[in-house]
Amino acid sequence: MTRSRGRLVALAAVVVVLLGATAVWISREDPAPDFQVEDGFVEVSGATLDTSLYIPSQTPAPAVLLAHGFGGDKHSTEKDARELAAAGFVVQTYSARGFGRSTGKIGLNDPDLEVADARFLVSRLASRSDVVLDSPGDPRIAVSGASYGGGLSLLLAGTDSRIDALVPVITYNSLAEGLLPNGVFKGAWGGFLYSMGVDSVVSSSDGVAPASLATPVSGVCGRFTPEICRAWTEVATTGTMGPETTALLRRVSPLTVTDKIKAPTLLVQGEQDTLFGLDQSDANAAQIPGPVQQVWFAGGHDGAYPDDELRARIISWISFQLRGAGSNPFGAFEYDVQGNITPEGIPSARTVRADPAGATRRSVELLGDAQTIITPPGGLPAAISGMPALNSRLAQTPWLSSLFGMDLPGQQAAFTSAPLESQLLAAGAPRVRLRVSAVGPPGDGVLFLKVFDKDPNDNRTLPGNAVMPVRLPPLPADGSPVEVDVELSGIVRPFETGHTLQVVVGTTDQNFRTPTTPASYRVSLVGPVSVPVVPGAPTSSLLPVGQLLGILGVLVLALVLGFVRRRRSPDVDSSLSDTPLVISSLTKAYPGGVTAVDDLSFSVARGQILGLLGPNGAGKTTTLRMLMGLIKPTAGEIRVFGSLITPGAPVLSRVGSFVESAGFLPHLSGIENLRLYWAATGRPAADACFDEALEIAGLGSALSRRVRTYSQGMRQRLAIAQAMLGLPDLLVLDEPANGLDPPQIHAMRDVLRRYAAAGRTVVVSSHLLAEVEQTCSHVVVVHHGHVIASGTVSEIASAGGASSFTVDQPVLAASVLGPLVTAVEGSVVHADLGTSSIGTAVSALVAAGVSVERAGPRVRLEDAFLQLVGEGS
Repeated sequence: MTRSRGRLVALAAVVVVLLGATAVWISREDPAPDFQVEDGFVEVSGATLDTSLYIPSQTPAPAVLLAHGFGGDKHSTEKDARELAAAGFVVQTYSARGFGRSTGKIGLNDPDLEVADARFLVSRLASRSDVVLDSPGDPRIAVSGASYGGGLSLLLAGTDSRIDALVPVITYNSLAEGLLPNGVFKGAWGGFLYSMGVDSVVSSSDGVAPASLATPVSGVCGRFTPEICRAWTEVATTGTMGPETTALLRRVSPLTVTDKIKAPTLLVQGEQDTLFGLDQSDANAAQIPGPVQQVWFAGGHDGAYPDDELRARIISWISFQLRGAGSNPFGAFEYDVQGNITPEGIPSARTVRADPAGATRRSVELLGDAQTIITPPGGLPAAISGMPALNSRLAQTPWLSSLFGMDLPGQQAAFTSAPLESQLLAAGAPRVRLRVSAVGPPGDGVLFLKVFDKDPNDNRTLPGNAVMPVRLPPLPADGSPVEVDVELSGIVRPFETGHTLQVVVGTTDQNFRTPTTPASYRVSLVGPVSVPVVPGAPTSSLLPVGQLLGILGVLVLALVLGFVRRRRSPDVDSSLSDTPLVISSLTKAYPGGVTAVDDLSFSVARGQILGLLGPNGAGKTTTLRMLMGLIKPTAGEIRVFGSLITPGAPVLSRVGSFVESAGFLPHLSGIENLRLYWAATGRPAADACFDEALEIAGLGSALSRRVRTYSQGMRQRLAIAQAMLGLPDLLVLDEPANGLDPPQIHAMRDVLRRYAAAGRTVVVSSHLLAEVEQTCSHVVVVHHGHVIASGTVSEIASAGGASSFTVDQPVLAASVLGPLVTAVEGSVVHADLGTSSIGTAVSALVAAGVSVERAGPRVRLEDAFLQLVGEGS
């Protein structure tokens, strides 16, 4: 693939995912509306702004000016505005000039354009009687926004002393450093942003914008001002900034005014962000003289945006600053420590509250001699360090993530530490001293540095997909080395005991404007890598005394009820004490009229392997979750060995289950997960029957490896083994064959048969009908939440008129049976006889001179299933 085509593909992927993503920084369910919305247009100098004003029921109230991200408009922040209005704030949203239905040209937060527009809106709010005023013309107001809107927040607060608080989210300090770190252009991100400015999103409540209100596209400049267009053209074509472009980007960056911000500031920055990294937040924090608090969360432009919990704390912070209500919910500095992505795709994380003044550095020695690396002609092929905006999503699918993470032979030099003897929690930008000499012509003099976390199995993780480009000083032609101090991209990463740090120096990276001039360098590191450490403690929720007393009361009540419940005789039907499972009139209904399970009834006897079948949405998994006591039925009951199933019922100790996901701890080995699971049950280790379970898993030496290295099939086998720990009398498995290959499925089939032959019972929910037919003894077919058929596999499979005839003249037999024939396979003719009997068909065949060697029902579960659920032919 050529570079241009590769970048087009990359850019297309980014655009699909990020269309408006930079405009939305929170997403929650709309609260019950307790406010009114006034839509309208406001005339400002050189533009018309499309605005919405959210007015709460109780006024006058403090105000919040909410700005959107690049490529969005006022609709991008609608949910956020509703949430703030529901919290009692007057909220002003608007489409910035050049976006949505607002006219004017995009100046990238020009002080004389976008920032002046925001000041005008603040003055407009000050003239309203429903906004609290600090003094005439001075409203009590906070400003917030994400990315582009966050930059606007800083620039406004630095030029308008009326701003009382600000919350910039995932934003920048210097637009030049954000887009061209160390003077090297982020081509992938830049291309995306340019495309959004060329044809910015136009949206409205009805999806149609009047042509008179949409700023027209003007040639290659799109909706950008001529100055921005000229600067963009220079950067995109040359990869560098001339003096005029440098001055322009500085003028529209917050760094020019941060020293004038006196209002309390909450900087919220993402740890998964290859557009605006943690260094941008650090720079803002260092320059703002007013009260500053920093929050680094496990998200950003490449990941998620602030979740409900963080968003609620942000609103509490705004309320504290504008109303003096409650307490400050944040410390001086907080950061999320994100572990690995679990098999279920959920990042494990904890929040640490720290004092930035206590930051230290830990030196880690790196091993590796001087190495020679080359920049290939044209910069192709280029190393891959991820996909902007998609990195966190790709991390949830390891095989897909591996396609977007690759260093190329000959283009990289790696320097690796010895295994760590204790955990190293990095929080900030590591530093190294690089020694470089030119081997021949020095080329463009650009290198790319990364820090990897390498586990004992040689699996590498690039924290935050962070890459730092370095533009080298002029290198001597005689090959003499030059030493360069490099501060890498900021990261938050727990490097675990036994892991190693690896610093990689490369010559190319596809997300940047990669050098094209061939070159060769000799590189080495001088001294250790210096890793920032900011000690802290996990945060805890500090609740008012009244709430604590209320919680204590609930706990005491729960203990009393638990004691009374234990003193009561359990709800047991002794007549069913030898019956593994009886489900009677089971119903589960949800709000909104959705009934997942509808009057479901069936029973399972000892020694049976029951297949629970049904199309997607039939209610199978809901039934199994009720069986395990995970959710409560709306009506009906489930009894296991006569005992009524309720959450935590003692009889559940006789049930082993694998429903939906096993929830393994990825940093522990397979055997450690099994032992930890069994220990949590509180039963003696001797009762676990580990040997039998390990034989079932069939993982061999992989049991000692960490689960994060397992394939889907390996995790599935480990989950089945976990369900069989203690050899429970009733085993419940939901889609156990997912991720298993045919030999593994065959082995599992034998295991389940042996398990049931010992007098135990197995319930299997599966969509693999052929596997159910070969494994199960009985079947229950569920459709629309209720049973439509039950019986032995042979009874269900032979239901209906599907029949097979083994004959000597299949062509003649097919002509005799005519339209009843469904298939001819060699000498066997399959037919659907409907209400006709097999005897009638045989008589017709013999009368026509066809010799019938065998005739009988066509036993095939798939045909019967499709017929039962109404999807057969």
